[in-house]
Amino acid sequence: MYLKTIDPATEVPPPPRDVFGAHQPRPTPYLWSDTDVCRLMEASRGLQPPLRAATHEALFGLLSVSGMRLGEVIGLGRDDVDLASGVLTIREAKFGRSRLVPLHPSATKKLGSYVVCRDQLCPAPRSPRFFVSSDGRALTPDSVRTAFIQLTTELGLRTAASKPRLHDLRHSFAVHTLIEWHRSGADCESQMASLSTYLGHVNPVGTYWYLSAAPELMELAATRLDGRFGGRL
Repeated sequence: MYLKTIDPATEVPPPPRDVFGAHQPRPTPYLWSDTDVCRLMEASRGLQPPLRAATHEALFGLLSVSGMRLGEVIGLGRDDVDLASGVLTIREAKFGRSRLVPLHPSATKKLGSYVVCRDQLCPAPRSPRFFVSSDGRALTPDSVRTAFIQLTTELGLRTAASKPRLHDLRHSFAVHTLIEWHRSGADCESQMASLSTYLGHVNPVGTYWYLSAAPELMELAATRLDGRFGGRL
């Protein structure tokens, strides 16, 4: 490659096929607005039976405000949810990592309301999980995705050109967190490690992968750069 830069006649043979492994294109995430999330939770109340409705409303809300993975949420045991202190315990998640996830008091309050409803509708559950299905069993990823696809289709959020995924709620949480940091004038770089830990990433590199460009985020970043360098870019 070096000789090619000084001698155009130099031939650079192509590398063997698949020498660098397969490249998986990254899906374009659907960035959820607060309005979209509220519509999703409201639509969840129309699911039947009532316990299925309550479970999915609380579950979708928790995904949106915590950035947790779906498997982490449905894997929560009752003892993993400390409503008194407002802290969730994620055990043996991706890469075998465990962590604590503190919640805002408003989220803790909503989970508390779910507990009351769950225990009234299912006083003798068949699973020790925090979130249960309509028959008291543990939720499965496929059952949650089925409800999610049904609701996003009914809401008009799912079209031929737009296909929201549950994992996009995690993307959105990361993007909105960075937006709030920019708005408050926080030092985003120094706080990336805390966001990385909160999301359960091995290091901040994995977190940067989630920070998809959003118009508002790009505008805030550009404004900060302009203020720092005086437009001399």
